[in-house]
Order: sequence, then C-alpha cells, then structure tokens
Amino acid sequence: MSTQVGAAQPGTPALSHGTDVDVAVVGAGPSGLMTANLLGLHGLRVAVLEAGPALIDFPRGVGMDDETLRTFQAVGLVDDVLPHTIPHQLLAFVDAKQRDLARLAPPTAEFGWPRRNGFVQPLADRVLFDGLGRFDNVDVRFSSRVTGYAQDADGVTLTVETPDGARTVRAAYAVGADGGASATRETLLGLRFDGSTADAQWFVIDIRNDPLGRPGAYVCCDPRRPYVSISIPHGIRRFEFMLKPGETEADAMTDEFLARLLAPIVPPTAKVDVIRRRVYNHHARLAEHFRVGRVFLVGDAAHIMPVWQGQGYNSGIRDALNLSWKLAMVCRGLAGDQLLDSYESERRDHARAMIDLSRRVGQAVSVTNRFGALARDLFFRGLSAIPKAKTYIVTMKFKPMPTMRVGALTRVGSVSEPSPVGRLFIQPTVSTRATPSVRLDDALGPWFALVAWNNDPRQILDDDAQRRLAHLGVRLVEARPAVQLRWDAPQPDGRESAGSAPDDPVLVVGDLDGALKRWFDAHPESVLLLRPDRIVAGASPAHAASDMVRAFGAAVGASDAAPAVPAAPDAAPAPPDAAPALKENA
Repeated sequence: MSTQVGAAQPGTPALSHGTDVDVAVVGAGPSGLMTANLLGLHGLRVAVLEAGPALIDFPRGVGMDDETLRTFQAVGLVDDVLPHTIPHQLLAFVDAKQRDLARLAPPTAEFGWPRRNGFVQPLADRVLFDGLGRFDNVDVRFSSRVTGYAQDADGVTLTVETPDGARTVRAAYAVGADGGASATRETLLGLRFDGSTADAQWFVIDIRNDPLGRPGAYVCCDPRRPYVSISIPHGIRRFEFMLKPGETEADAMTDEFLARLLAPIVPPTAKVDVIRRRVYNHHARLAEHFRVGRVFLVGDAAHIMPVWQGQGYNSGIRDALNLSWKLAMVCRGLAGDQLLDSYESERRDHARAMIDLSRRVGQAVSVTNRFGALARDLFFRGLSAIPKAKTYIVTMKFKPMPTMRVGALTRVGSVSEPSPVGRLFIQPTVSTRATPSVRLDDALGPWFALVAWNNDPRQILDDDAQRRLAHLGVRLVEARPAVQLRWDAPQPDGRESAGSAPDDPVLVVGDLDGALKRWFDAHPESVLLLRPDRIVAGASPAHAASDMVRAFGAAVGASDAAPAVPAAPDAAPAPPDAAPALKENA
C-alpha cells in the first residue's frame, strides 16, 4: 500500500519574494526527478529544466536499496516502480572457477523493504517523470539548458537557453541535479570535484531475452578479465567487462569484440539481442561543497562513486529526500534559512563513506595479478569460515547507514548510548483503527510525526510544546500493542482519549508483530520526533518530551510563535494560481 499524495504540513502559502517558482531543479535524472516529486508533494512550485530533449535511456544503475524504495513509498510511487524490480536480489562474488568468495543476501527488511533489489533504471526514471503529472505546481521543460545563475538576497535568476531563444527563471532556490559533468558545479559555481578515476575502463552491455536466465548478480573476480553478470527485470541481462590496456572504446563497439567477450559465458548458438552498449570510467569524486548560497547539488553533481555497491543511484535519492523537506520548511516560513546548511553537514560525510566503500570493493574485484588474486581469494574464504564474519558480510552490516551527529536534530532528553537520534527509524507493518495492516510510514504520512509508546502525547506534552508541534504540522501518534488498539481510557480531565473521535488529532497505531515494542525495549527513550525522511530528530523519556520539542525547534530555527488557530496536521497546500513559466528575456 503506498502513501496518499498530499502535503502533511500546514497549508501556509510558500514565500514568493517575486519569484516564478520556489525551486528550480536543473536536470531530469533520478535525483532531479525525485527532488521534484518530493517538492511537489510538499506543495512547492517547481520548474524542472533539462538540457536534453528527453529522459536518458542507456545503461546505468541496476541496484536499488531499501532506503530508495522507502522514498518511492514516501512520494506515493512505490506501487508503480515495484513491477520493475527484483526483490531480495543475491549478490555473489566468485573466483575464476565460479566458486563463491562472498554472498550478500540480507534476509531482513527492517525499513519496510528488501535490502537489495535489481531494477531497470530507465523504467524507474519514467515512473518518477510520470509522477510529476500529478502536480499542477510542477512544470518540466526539456531542451532547456541553464547557462547562468545570478544570486541575490531573495532568490536566484537562472538564464536558460531553449529552442525558442533565451529565457530566465526566477526561483527562491535552485538544485543542480545535472550529473557527473555538472555545469552547475563546474562552470557556474566553480567548485572542485576532488577524487580519482580508475585506470581501467569497463564495457557495459544490456541484452534482452536473457540467454542465461539465472537470477542474481555475479561478480567474477577472474584476474584474466574481471566481469559482472546481472539479471535485471523483464528478461534483461547486464554484462560488464573490464577492458585491458590497449583495448579502445572503438574496439568495444564492434560485434566481433562483443562476441569474443561473451564466448566463454554464452553458448554460440544462443541469440544475443543487444539493447545498448557503452564504455564507462569508474570515478570516485566528491564536490567541494553541496551548497553555495541558494544553490544546492544533488546526485552525481555532488558525488560519483564506483558501481560495486550500487550506491550511486541510491545516494542521489538520499540527497533528494534530505534536502526536499528542508526546502519545504524554509520556503513555507516554518524554519530559518540556516536549516539548509544541515543538508551538507548531514549528507557529505555519508556520501564520502559510500565512495570509500565502493572504491575498496572495486580495488578487490579488479585485481589482475594472479598472485594478488590468490591472496584475495584466500582472505575472503577465511572470512567465510568465521560464522560472525560471514553473517556480517551476508547481512551487509558493512554498509554505512545514515548516522548524523550534527544537523537538523537535537539530543536534548536522549539518554541512550549510542543515541537513536540521527539514525533511520524502522518501518514495521502496523494497524490503525481505519486500516488493519499498513506500513508505518503510510500511517504517519509524509511529514513530521511525534510517536509516543504507551502514552497519549497530549497528556505528556505541555501546552507550549503542543502549540509548537501544531505550528509545524507534526502528526501526534500513540503506539500500542495491537491488542490494545481499540481500547479507550477515560480521562480524568474530561478530555477524550487518543483515537476516540473520527477527527482526533492523535493517531493510534497497533504494533502488529512486536517490532515497535522491541525497539522501545532496547531504548529508554519512549517519545520520538521523526523527520519526513524518517531520521530520528529527537528522542526522550516521556517526562522530557516537551523540552525535546523546544530544542528541536531551536535547532531548525523554527518560529516561537504559534498560529492563533493551529493548522490541521494533514492540511494540503492550496494549489498555485498557475504552473511555473519561463520568462522571455527582454
């Protein structure tokens, strides 16, 4: 079940400052399209400006993780993208004789989705593009190349070259999602892109009517020529071969060269129906900054990493999710501009960790020295002989998870060590009084939620904290064991218990399989403030919850003043008067 589309914050109009749009997104790749969907969901006016004439359709990402599927869920498109995925996809590293070195097959789905999923990126991108059609406040323009930015105190003016001549777009903020060769980063902002490029190139081929049919992704660490064979949805097989010194891109594009590469793997009698082929370099690079004034970088414009952990695509989606709700808060006057600084402080170190992991794995895979390969193989077989080490690898515990120590969060009231603050919260299946079985995020909605275990939040929060939460549009949630879902406690002050009225501002959720209780059993904090990206923004025992709420407001620069009549947590923003437009230069 996917979440309903509709903003969950107060219906305050976005701040205009004489702008055409609130946010201009430069680039219609996955990061840009996801950013635009999330901003559209939050009611902002958005213009997507893509230099190319259409969506890109050539070999790129084939691995989608649980966090990315959770983001598709958040934006209401997960049911549309799932048919283009393979859940629980095995990733096996094998030696030259096809013997296992390591297997990655995590069985858990603590965040609501399988850890590893094969997918077809052009089809996933199409889902994101089609999703923008839901929003009258989002406009997409192809053949629109941004050639200049001019920032001032109130916004950004973008110069755009179109087939009909030069235009300008005035936006409160701009997001550069224009890929690894980002003109936003290199030319317009002049930022360094530090890192390295691997010496060897890789030849990537996509074949329809998969001649092997075997599920899973296999990385063959053959020192004679390392290669990858991946099953992806709809009968497509992806091969990636390391090119040897002296082999050129022109060589790789010939049918004879392709036939020689495939001969040891695909029988000569098998039909090989090539969809597309390309030669790639593996880069490991990180932008000097992710923010310059009112302009931000997301996705490959901000970071590029080798393919070995499939995290380039997923890291860009994390960028979009982290930045979008912050832009929404600032554009709607709910937080100060300083909140946007937390985008870089929260995302850059995690992107660096993913780059480092991908580079190390790539170095291990790409060994072409026979003795070096033997040493590597013996090392991994030794690890697999140790039960704890094998479990560590199989369950992908080595994957760096988002862990934020500074940013849009507060540790006031948190007593655990390590603290749950700054970490991604679980997503079990729960029940509500309206729905017998629903994923937690769908029950909470796409905005902030304050979740209290075994307490009505209104009974433990003081009036000031409740006003602040209402001002920010935070949903109040009481989590209980599922057997208590429909029990209503009499209140001594005459107030109704949580969930007792159809329009009650407190949502009661039942813990169907005990996952929520197990989480709270392991932590003394019984009240959590969850951000729209489901990072824990604050955690405290019940008695300290009001102070935690106030501390979070201070951390994001939220206004102390509450509206005279608190806005409903699910109030959707009014649609804009007109779709964003490009203005012709005078």
